[in-house]
Amino acid sequence: MKKLLPTSTAGSLPKPAWIAEPEKLWSPWKLQGDKLIEGKQDALRVAVQEQQQAGIDIVSDGEQTRQHFVTTFIEYLNGVDFERRKTVKIRDRYEASVPVVVDSVARKNPVFVDDAKFLRNQTQQPIKWALPGPMTMIDTLFDDYYQSREKLAWEFAKILNQEAKELEAAGVDIIQFDEPAFNVFFDEVNDWGIAALEKAIEGLRCETAVHICYGYGIKANTDWKKTLGSEWRQYEEVFPKLQASSINFISLECHNSRVPMDLLELIRGKKVMVGAIDVASQKIETPQEVADTLRQALRFVDADKLYPCTNCGMAPLPRQVARGKLNALSAGAQIVRQELSAETAC
Repeated sequence: MKKLLPTSTAGSLPKPAWIAEPEKLWSPWKLQGDKLIEGKQDALRVAVQEQQQAGIDIVSDGEQTRQHFVTTFIEYLNGVDFERRKTVKIRDRYEASVPVVVDSVARKNPVFVDDAKFLRNQTQQPIKWALPGPMTMIDTLFDDYYQSREKLAWEFAKILNQEAKELEAAGVDIIQFDEPAFNVFFDEVNDWGIAALEKAIEGLRCETAVHICYGYGIKANTDWKKTLGSEWRQYEEVFPKLQASSINFISLECHNSRVPMDLLELIRGKKVMVGAIDVASQKIETPQEVADTLRQALRFVDADKLYPCTNCGMAPLPRQVARGKLNALSAGAQIVRQELSAETAC
């Protein structure tokens, strides 16, 4: 019988100190060449082991082999100049120096496929692999070639589809597209963003997910959240079209957010990765707090479609904090699992 409430993480886990500076996004690698490849694989092994020891059901690589969830993928593409840099405002929130699109974009070789094969060899459990979504990719670049966000997103969607098909062939069970930009550019999401996402998943037989959230627990994001008011209803703008899309899972932020849980009614019928772990705080949730979030979500998500998860990635957190949060996620899911089993038995 299929396990109820299978747990997973939204994405990144902290990197060990031997490979990169801890608690820092975009931290440079400390190793080079073959030693870097070996160090990445060691970090990936540790990430898998820590998820398994915590009782996480759907295992990821913890993004141990990449510096950043968007730019590491872009580095492998033709048409993007990383020597030329421009300053842009990412997600209308904070400024960053980004590479420039100077020619037609294309994928030279597989980007993460070897890493995914390595992950597949580490575990018999279902595995999930995250890719940046088309809209979030274009928001992390300066486009000096296409002069159209929509055209560039469509090209990225075709490239992502190539990569996703090879990840599927490598044994990945769920391919997740990270689209935090979906919480910002609502008109574009509905006009062409979800269509681009559909292009990225075209022809896949494995399950697919889109992760939408309010971002890592960095200052730019937490400051932005303070401006959102008493209710965070951003999901409401894109949920209706996502509910009608071909995507299997929607992954979102719930715990310690001001997202009204009743918004989940708009995506009823979809599988939902419910964020029950706050990645913007170093306080480790109790299992009961996790269980409370899941119980609230169960009013709007059928039990067989609820997947307890983290709000977002945990790369900026201390490793022991992330470990504690994974344990809490697993224990909280088990509490609710037992409650559901008891109800069924009655």
